[in-house]
Amino acid sequence: MAEPIRGGRVTVLEANAFTSFNAASASGNTDINAKIAHATRSGFGYVSPDRAIVRNERFGTYRKQSDDPFTVQYTVSPGVVWSDGTSIDAVDLVLAWAAGSGYFDDDTADGRGTRYFAPAGGVLRLAQTGFPEIGDDGRSITLTFTKRPTEWELALVVDVPAHVVAEKVGLPGKASLISLFRQTPKGNRRAPQTFSSPRLLAVAQVWNTGFDATTLPTDPVLTLSSGPYRVQSLVPGTSMTLVRNSTYAWGPDPAPDEIVVGFVPSTAAQVAGLMDGSADVIVPQAAMDGITALEELGSSPHAVQRFEQPGYEHLDLSFRGPFKDRAVREAFLRTVPRSEIARAIVGALDPDVAPLDSHFFLPGHPAYQRVVKDNGSADYREPDVDRARRMLGDTAPRVRILYNTDNPNRVAAFRQVRAAAEKAGFVVVDGGRGGSAWTRALAGGDYDAAIFAWAVPEPAASVAGQIFASDAPNNFNGFSDSEADSLIADIAVTAETEKRDQLLARLDRKLWDSAYGLPLYRTIGVVAHNAELAGVAPAGTVLGIWSSLYDWGWLAPRSG
Repeated sequence: MAEPIRGGRVTVLEANAFTSFNAASASGNTDINAKIAHATRSGFGYVSPDRAIVRNERFGTYRKQSDDPFTVQYTVSPGVVWSDGTSIDAVDLVLAWAAGSGYFDDDTADGRGTRYFAPAGGVLRLAQTGFPEIGDDGRSITLTFTKRPTEWELALVVDVPAHVVAEKVGLPGKASLISLFRQTPKGNRRAPQTFSSPRLLAVAQVWNTGFDATTLPTDPVLTLSSGPYRVQSLVPGTSMTLVRNSTYAWGPDPAPDEIVVGFVPSTAAQVAGLMDGSADVIVPQAAMDGITALEELGSSPHAVQRFEQPGYEHLDLSFRGPFKDRAVREAFLRTVPRSEIARAIVGALDPDVAPLDSHFFLPGHPAYQRVVKDNGSADYREPDVDRARRMLGDTAPRVRILYNTDNPNRVAAFRQVRAAAEKAGFVVVDGGRGGSAWTRALAGGDYDAAIFAWAVPEPAASVAGQIFASDAPNNFNGFSDSEADSLIADIAVTAETEKRDQLLARLDRKLWDSAYGLPLYRTIGVVAHNAELAGVAPAGTVLGIWSSLYDWGWLAPRSG
């Protein structure tokens, strides 16, 4: 087979629109933001399409210094810079540590104290560390952990430029961040402060939301890159253009000169774009509006691949408002026709589709069948509207359901959930939002139930801390349970697979017992592309085909 050539443009159509240049923040934690970050950020390593951790020692190195205590030194290579020419160094590493460790937080469940940074991945990996030791070379830091975390090789990721954060809060230079961090005491939730550090709070606010954008920022420093591509243009809700980052020389170098990413939620419209040649790759929702069109691609000169994604659609209930009462939560969940929803939405692509019965394990995982036999999911396998009606008695709880109105699968699921719940006596309010408004609403909490999706990496240990801990950044529904928090803390430092799976199984049972919400079905991925574009391969990670970005390339020169 011919080798891909260097150069050319690739146009990719994605279902969701870009919203943030910091995909590591809770605000920016979406699949499309992570995909763009993969193209515009570099680091100590990345996850390959086969889910292996690949070290990038041209960017820098991480070296275990000791097992007891567990100590790791991170060093950025000389010459590694942001796309404006500013060096990536120890200050960037310390900012990444500060954002990901929760070191300064002293917030409590009763509303006292302050939480500063809001990382999407939670703080469990770096929470076990003390203040970093900064190397004399100015390019390295050493972290000492009280306990060895799982997935420690992925613990430190440089997501935003420290010099930009310093500039945005009026500090004289990025080194001032180190002084600020050193002057701020470690947070103590047992004795929370009655005041917050205003300068640290300002730094955290820039990191949390200062890089959010749906149009190209007027200040170009918000779009700086450390990866193979940089953002050249961004049309709100429509498209983004990536071009080569001319400063990049410390990692894999993809072949295309330019990547245009179109934001097209309609599966049928994506297929039409591939058919008429305006798109080279499509990554559509496996949705009802495009099943026929997708099937027609099978006889066209395009490569089509279907695959099981590492994620699932789910319905989560708020632990506030009408669902503060567990009995009301249970009654609502007993109305949900999970099998009907799964068959209606993805049954045409997977005739054997069945409801997902775990919050952590996906079908095919060695522990899945064993876990679902004893986790309580059987109580909700089929709906029981009559029982739900009896549980409600004379009450008619009013519940607002949030979902993405631009996503046809979520629209279909909402309609089925609403119809079933109303039969039991619930009054259902349509809380659907479109565009970036729905992600803001998800974090805002002004709803009683929400329909959306989670990615479940392997292992799923990181998901536990990101979503289900009482203080987790992605804990949108207010779930809080001391036993669950204890399990999550143990999961974060348990490396042995069988023991970790046992802890996850206990946490899974706790969620079902709490009437937390319902997994609906495992998501199915579809990718189709021009057969002349080599290297496009789906992967079992949240990045999907973007995991294979470094392998993309045209087999023949392209015009235009």
